[in-house]
Amino acid sequence: MIENKQKPTLLDALFPIAILVCLLVLAVYFFGDDSSSGPNQIALMLCAGVACLIGLKNGNKRHEIEAGITKGISLTLGAILILLAVGSLIGTWLLAGTVPTMIYFGLQILAPEYFYVSCCVLCALVALCIGSSWTVAATIGVALMGVSSGLDASGPMTAGAIISGAYFGDKLSPLSDTTNLAPAIAGTELFIHIKNMLWSTVPSFAITLIIFFFLGLNSAAQSSNTQIDQLLLSLESEFFIAWYLLLPLVITLFLAVKKMPAFPAIGIGAIAGAVWAVLFQQDLIISYANDGLTTVEANIMVVWQVMYSGVSLDTGNKVIDDLLSGGGMGSMLNTIWLIISAMTFGSIMETVGLLKRVVESLIGVTNSVGSLISTTIITAFGTNCVAADQYIAIVMPGRMFKDEYKRRELAPENLSRALEDGGTVTSPLIPWNTCGAYMQSVLLINPLEYAVFCFFNWLSPIIGIICAFAGFKVKALLVKKPNDGAVLSDSLVNTN
Repeated sequence: MIENKQKPTLLDALFPIAILVCLLVLAVYFFGDDSSSGPNQIALMLCAGVACLIGLKNGNKRHEIEAGITKGISLTLGAILILLAVGSLIGTWLLAGTVPTMIYFGLQILAPEYFYVSCCVLCALVALCIGSSWTVAATIGVALMGVSSGLDASGPMTAGAIISGAYFGDKLSPLSDTTNLAPAIAGTELFIHIKNMLWSTVPSFAITLIIFFFLGLNSAAQSSNTQIDQLLLSLESEFFIAWYLLLPLVITLFLAVKKMPAFPAIGIGAIAGAVWAVLFQQDLIISYANDGLTTVEANIMVVWQVMYSGVSLDTGNKVIDDLLSGGGMGSMLNTIWLIISAMTFGSIMETVGLLKRVVESLIGVTNSVGSLISTTIITAFGTNCVAADQYIAIVMPGRMFKDEYKRRELAPENLSRALEDGGTVTSPLIPWNTCGAYMQSVLLINPLEYAVFCFFNWLSPIIGIICAFAGFKVKALLVKKPNDGAVLSDSLVNTN
């Protein structure tokens, strides 16, 4: 039996996207910062229904669409498990005094006027070593957000510095999954890809550091020494503070450097935090436990509770309570809801061919090398918005544009760099993207607030586009020479 499927029109493809944009704008208008706590999920599910109806109209079968949804959501199960592990990690690290200790030492070491640039550099170095922006945000990032509160620095600006640094390191690290995925999709080698990325990535990061340096110098909101001293005393009164309470952090980062996947590495870090809490924070645990329990029962109950519901301090000091309360798997459920809703919409759009139709129309207007590379970057960013996942934003445009790059005799590292410039680094800027939802859950700042300060994440695609139109480091394919065999042409291709 021959299936009678119609190719989607451009109107078919753009209609659900247009409705989604309108609903998301209305969600922000009506609900503000709470738009990711339900309104965005409803908008995504409604638009998923619209895309489904268009697919059925064009001859797609219901079971095919359902299979596409299942496949799409299954791709995020790893991220969901990481989110749950991070929730437990934050809870046990708060209880163990690991996060309070990082904040305590951070307040004494990090000068307010250099705070933002220090955050950016620190996160970049750690991410470069471990290859995971998510792990950096869940460990170093959580502590830096606490330090920013103690210094009375801007929360959104701090989050922007953390994310800028984390994604710089992630983008250039050979341990990063996206850094390995992009060249694999494009058909080039890992270190050729990393070397080629330097031309757009390093200038973007250098400009980012300069901006954060001057923002720090010009920041008027800085705590006095008296305020910082009071916060340090409060931390000492509520928690046992010592350098060896940082060992759960060291263990987690060590496992990441050894290429252990994020989920088990973070899970082991959470367990290490639980052990440290039992060893060094007995007074705090006993204060949490129900009356009448033995010491052993109190330790088991409190650690168990913290892993699923987090820490909720009630010291009478609002600054300390707000600073050191949170965590637990339960705190991640809203983010998981958002990820599932976004992936449902994105999966339907891909399954019924609507995303492919948009990309095909874009290829049709790329009449130069510069416009082709720029269109790739913009398409990867757009896929992040529609499909809500950075891996899809790398894989789908990579597959779609690969033949076009080959036809125009462009080296595959041009494609892989464009995929990273447009796909990897822009993902945390979108509230309903898996990365944006994750960063909000960990750093507790809405992407709509921190996105404007993620200078690296904006500059990377912009400089990538400038390089494309300027023809800077746009490499040609391998060319055959009769006597010498295949060599790589380092000459720049014509961008006109």
